[in-house]
Amino acid sequence: MSRGRTTSSAVLTSITEMQRGIEKRTVKEMISDKLESLIASGVLQVGDELPGERELASALSVSRQTIRSAVQGLAARGIVDVSQGSRTRVAGADLGLLRIGAMTARTINSYGLDAVHEARLLIECAVVRDAALAMEEETLAQLRHSLEVQRATLDDPVRFLICDREFHVAIYRAARNPLLADVVTDLYAYMMDNRRRAMGEAGAIQSSYEDHTAIVEALEARDADAVVAAFERHLARIYETTRQQLAVGANSEVFPPRRGRGRPPTAA
Repeated sequence: MSRGRTTSSAVLTSITEMQRGIEKRTVKEMISDKLESLIASGVLQVGDELPGERELASALSVSRQTIRSAVQGLAARGIVDVSQGSRTRVAGADLGLLRIGAMTARTINSYGLDAVHEARLLIECAVVRDAALAMEEETLAQLRHSLEVQRATLDDPVRFLICDREFHVAIYRAARNPLLADVVTDLYAYMMDNRRRAMGEAGAIQSSYEDHTAIVEALEARDADAVVAAFERHLARIYETTRQQLAVGANSEVFPPRRGRGRPPTAA
């Protein structure tokens, strides 16, 4: 009887250790997937420096060790370049047919600006309304944390865009229809080159941060109508800044030299 109990205890201990190992691998793989998605969607591009481990860990709400492991895995595949004494850089964007949501970035970018804007108003507003009704406190806490991190990135477009994508996707995933969540994740990535340039404009990041704050306040109030209204204002800003960037063309710097700390660059 004692031997049976000992054996059962050993088996349970072994299973628990295996589960812990699986959880660690899963978190690492999840972060690796997120970093690949940031590259596939154009948020990060070849030559971009990745934020430091601490900043990435804060933006993605994981440990520095998890970030280190995920980056090492990407480096082994030639996706990032890790050099002693310098920041890790994106080295390659060839991720095969990686899908961000339901479609590839190339597919979504084949549509016109007006078509995508109308689709976002129609689909995304329905998704965020559902998310507002279904959102759990854990996701709200994640969004509050995201606002704190965003506030520290107001002079750093790359870090802000990483936080921005995490913020939007967290809301989309709170909705009860995963297919629609994937579709709006695709729509979010539309014309990211132009979005990146828009983040270099004076006041852009601050305005986007203020939009996000209004969205979280509406979510905390459990006011679905206010959430939709806040998103409509945010989408109108994205439409206008993208339209302006398309009119200007691609002759400007994506990210101009950083201005120093303070209130910087309006909205993506």
